[in-house]
Amino acid sequence: SGIVISVTALGTVAKDKITYRSGANENDILCVTGDLGGAYIGLQILEREKQEFLGNPNMQPKLDNYPYVVGRQLKPVARMNIIHEFADLGIVPTSMMDVSDGLASELFHLCKHSGLGAAVYEDKLPIDKETYETAAEFSIDPNTCALNGGEDYELLFTLKQEDFEKIKNHSDIHTIGYMHSADKGRVMVTRGGNTVALQAQGWKHF
Repeated sequence: SGIVISVTALGTVAKDKITYRSGANENDILCVTGDLGGAYIGLQILEREKQEFLGNPNMQPKLDNYPYVVGRQLKPVARMNIIHEFADLGIVPTSMMDVSDGLASELFHLCKHSGLGAAVYEDKLPIDKETYETAAEFSIDPNTCALNGGEDYELLFTLKQEDFEKIKNHSDIHTIGYMHSADKGRVMVTRGGNTVALQAQGWKHF
C-alpha cells in the first residue's frame, strides 16, 4: 500500500571529538541553534488547510502568509554548518542532541544521561516572529510550541565556559540556560522570576 524507507548513516570520528548525550557538567552553558516551535506551528497550518480542503475540494490552501513556519515543517535542515564551525573553532560540546521531540524532552535526555538538572530561562527561548504571531492565531502559547512542539531539528548542546566565549556573539546560537545539580531539578525561570518545573510532553517511544 506504500513505500517505507529506512536510512542508517555510519561514520567515524576521532575519540577526542566525540560528543554524547552524556558528558555535561555543572555550570556548563546550555545553548540551542536557530529558533524553536516553527515546525509545530507549520503543522497546525497544514492541518487546518487540509480540513478546509476535505470540506471543500475546490478550495485552494492559504499558505502565502506562513512561508517560514510551513517551510520549517516541510523542509527541515540539518545543522551541519554549526558542526563545521565547531570544528573550525576547536569546540567539542560536552553533550549534545538534536531537537526532534521538543526542547523540554531533549533537555530531559541530556540531564538524565549526564546525571544533572538544568535551568532554562523563558525570556531566552528563541522564537521567530512568524511563529509567535501564528501561534496567537491558534491561541497557543508560543513557549509551549518551543518546549514541546518538536521537529525543529535544531541542536541542543552544552559548552564549557571557555568554549562558550568563542561563540557567545554567534547570531544563530542562543544561550538559554545552564546545567546544575540533579537535586535542583529541571526548571524554567519565568519572565517574572519564578521557578517552575519543566514538563516534557514531546514524543514518547513505546
